[in-house]
Formats: sequence, structure tokens, C-alpha cells
Amino acid sequence: MSINKVAISGNLTRDPELKQAGQSTVLEMGVAVNERRKNSQTDQWEEVPSFIDVNVWGARGEALSRFLRKGMKIAVTGRLRQDRWQAQDGTNRSKIIVIADEVDFMSSPREDGGNYSQGDGGQQYSASASAPAGPSVEVLTEDIPF
Repeated sequence: MSINKVAISGNLTRDPELKQAGQSTVLEMGVAVNERRKNSQTDQWEEVPSFIDVNVWGARGEALSRFLRKGMKIAVTGRLRQDRWQAQDGTNRSKIIVIADEVDFMSSPREDGGNYSQGDGGQQYSASASAPAGPSVEVLTEDIPF
């Protein structure tokens, strides 16, 4: 039995890009995930970022593209996928991508300068990428009952 599940949280490194992929769409974004480490030379604690590529497929990605902006703090749960290709120079290349099942907004629009049409009140918003239909704006901006 294999388990392929990942959960990360961090800040968007750029504005997400919505792209056409055959008959579907994909929202491509980068998330910086910081790890706190002690520097052995200076004996000081420092934040060391890892940069993770995340894809959200279909209607969820289209809906999220209207709200997500560079700098926002988000949490993502999903699965890992390894993409492989051959570069122009003939070398084999690969990278690991998180395919998002769920994306949670962890910062309010006012905290990160996002441009939103409705007030937020500092709540956390969520959109599940595995649901069959895309969320309406109301679903993304409803108060979560916990």
C-alpha cells in the first residue's frame, strides 16, 4: 500500500497563473515554506525557505485565480506528482509538484494587500479542489463555523 499525501503552508511567491491544459485549466502557483534552522557558524536561528510548485486543476483553480495574490499566506493539502521531461540539450529533467486537493486562505486580504470585492473580517476561507463544480464567490467568502 502507498500513501501520497502532503500538507504545506506558506506564502505565495508570485501571482498565480491560470493556464489552459488541453480540455481543462490549471492554476500554477509557487509557495515559499520556511524551515527554522540553527546556523552552526553563527549559532543564530534563521528561516530557510523551500520553494514548492502547486497546481490546482479545473473549476477550483479558475475560482481561486480571482482571489489569490503574491504574498498571501495559504495552506495546501494534496498529493505529490513527479513531472519528467527531456530538456533541449537532451538531459532528462524532473521536478516534484503538489497537486492541491484543498487550499485554505490563512491571511486576510487587508493583511497582504489583496484586491477583494467583499469584506473579510479576518476569517479563514477554504475551497476544496476535489469537488466537482467550482465555488461561487459566496462559498469562498462565507464564515466558516469553527
